[in-house]
Formats: sequence, C-alpha cells, structure tokens
Amino acid sequence: MPQSDLGRVLIAIGIVILIAGLILVLWPRLPLLGRLPGDISLHRNGMDIYIPIATSIVLSIVLTVVINLVIRLFR
Repeated sequence: MPQSDLGRVLIAIGIVILIAGLILVLWPRLPLLGRLPGDISLHRNGMDIYIPIATSIVLSIVLTVVINLVIRLFR
C-alpha cells in the first residue's frame, strides 16, 4: 500500500473516531435520541429492559451518510 493511500486511510479513521467521540460527549444533551417513538422500554418486577429500535435506525442512516461522504471525499 503506497504511503498516500495509508495516509488517507488514517485520516478517515481519525474522522470516524472524532465523530464517535463527539456523539458520546453530546449524547445526553440530544433531546430526542433514546426517546423516539418506536423505542421499547419495559419495566417489570424490578427489571428494566430498553430496546432502542427507532434510535438504532436513525443512527444507522446518519452513520451511512457520513461514511459515504468520507469515502467520496477521499476518492
């Protein structure tokens, strides 16, 4: 692998890590994520189960767009 390609891969990985870090820092401040319609929350007998279906779909779409933009940027 030529050095220029390796440099591009490292930059792309760095951008992905930066975005993941920003999401982790800002997650508690985002008003809707984690409480979207379609997220399932069960509370029974002292046991809480949370299944974030809608949040997972939204994050999947956002990450797909971001990754595609990064890939197109470095072509």
